[in-house]
Amino acid sequence: MELQGKTALITGGNSGIGLATARLMLAQGARVAITGRDRAKLDEAATELGPGVLAIQADVNSADGLAAVTRAVGDAFGKLDIVFANAGISGPTPLGATTYEAFQDIVGTNLTAVFFTIQSVLPLLHEGSAIVLNGSVMRELAVTGTSAYSAAKAGITGMAKVLATELAPRGIRVNTVIPGATRTPIWTRGARAGATLDATEAYLAPRIPLGRLSDAEEVANAVVFLASPRASAITAAEIVVDGGTIGAPAGSAHYRG
Repeated sequence: MELQGKTALITGGNSGIGLATARLMLAQGARVAITGRDRAKLDEAATELGPGVLAIQADVNSADGLAAVTRAVGDAFGKLDIVFANAGISGPTPLGATTYEAFQDIVGTNLTAVFFTIQSVLPLLHEGSAIVLNGSVMRELAVTGTSAYSAAKAGITGMAKVLATELAPRGIRVNTVIPGATRTPIWTRGARAGATLDATEAYLAPRIPLGRLSDAEEVANAVVFLASPRASAITAAEIVVDGGTIGAPAGSAHYRG
C-alpha cells in the first residue's frame, strides 16, 4: 500500500492505460480522480473501480473543461500528490489528405492539453508531488500517415524535460512513460473501427522483439513506480515499455527472418 493516503488525477482514466493505472493506484491505497469525455464509459469505469474514485466528465482539450476538473479535484481532495497526464487520441494524418482541423485536434489533445492540464492543477501540487506524462514510441518510428500523433508525442518528450526543470525548485518531479503497442481499445476505434486486438497483435507481434503487445497493466506498473516514493530521486527520466521495439529492433522476428 505504498500510495496510502495519496491523491491522484488520471486524465483519460476511463479506459486503456489510464483505467489500468487507476485500478493499480486504488489497490495501492490512493484516492483517484479520473476524467473522460464519454459519460457512459466514465460511469462504467467508475462502477468497476468502486469506492475511492472520483469520476469527472470533462474535455481536457478546453479551458472550461480543465477548470472544471481542477475545481472538482480541489473540492474533493484539497491537494494532489500525483498527476498522470494520459488523455490522448490517435488518427491518420497523411500528407496531402489531412485537414487543418484533424491535425490540430490530435496535436491539441496529445500535447497542448497536457501542458494546460499541468498548468491548471499546479496550485494543488506541493513539494513531493509527482507528474507522469504519457509519451509513445511513435515519436521515433516514422510510421507513414502519423505526422500529427508522432509530432505530439515527440513534443511530450521535449516538454517533460522543461517541466522537470521548471518544477525542480518546488520539489515536484516530472517523468514520462513511453508505451509501445499495448492491448487497449485504441486499436479498435476511429479509423481502425472493425479491427480486433487479436488481429492487431498478430500483425504487430513479429515487429516486437518480445513477440507480443504489452498489457495495459504492464504500462501502469511503470507509471505507479514513477509516481511512488520509490522514485523519489528520479525526475526528467523515461521508462520505455515496448517489448524492445525501439531499443532492440533487430531482436524481432521481422528482422531475424
